[in-house]
Amino acid sequence: MLGRVAFASLILGLVLWWARQSLRPILRRHAALLVALGAVLAGHWAAFFQSIQVSSVAVGLLSCYSFPAFTVLLEPLLSKERLDKRNLLLAAVCLAGVFLIVPRLDLGNATYQGVLWGLLAGVSFAVLTLFNRRLAQEHPSLGLAFLEDLFAALFLLPCLIFVPARPSTRDLALLAVLGVFCTALSHTLFIQGMKRIRAQTASIISSLEPVYGILLALFLLGEVPAVRTLVGGAVILTAVLIVTWKEKSRPPAES
Repeated sequence: MLGRVAFASLILGLVLWWARQSLRPILRRHAALLVALGAVLAGHWAAFFQSIQVSSVAVGLLSCYSFPAFTVLLEPLLSKERLDKRNLLLAAVCLAGVFLIVPRLDLGNATYQGVLWGLLAGVSFAVLTLFNRRLAQEHPSLGLAFLEDLFAALFLLPCLIFVPARPSTRDLALLAVLGVFCTALSHTLFIQGMKRIRAQTASIISSLEPVYGILLALFLLGEVPAVRTLVGGAVILTAVLIVTWKEKSRPPAES
């Protein structure tokens, strides 16, 4: 977790320095909020990796990407946008897909534990999505992503006291890949994308990630998903395709 956001903030900081992009306007207006969002991001990653560790990659991804359901429910409370009933239905479908993978509601069950941790990661990411959408209307996405990753790294830094780490050269290389491509780049693009579409729509479209995440886990880690997991992934993918088509069909002024 720490290595991922540390490498992300490092590369984003270098890009900002090269582009000579000032962070003063962002910090002057939203410093306290960005510190809070950094803490939320740190909590998100902690919950997400805990979900994967106690269960599997598939369970962690599918349960975490229930966050569109929480985004749809929370967005009307934090903005003036009306609740889209169709998106609410699609979010419910995503959430239903998550619970399809749970064999039984038992805290002693590893899958159930993984789903609970994943849901916590989903709630925190929904909060990040909503606030980032508002901030992206005023500030460059690159600066927002850098500050959030930087503050998240600072919040995660005390973890080294409890879990001393001595990463190998290979570990550092893999962390660099995760930090640069899977965190810095993806985080920046996600925030940038919300300049043009609603948080509800962006979050549901991003539910596609568990599908190719499960495929990568199959080929790279040898994790074969259970039938219940595949059914849940199919339900989520269906909701994603519907909302993507729906967004494409909206008039330009509305989009």
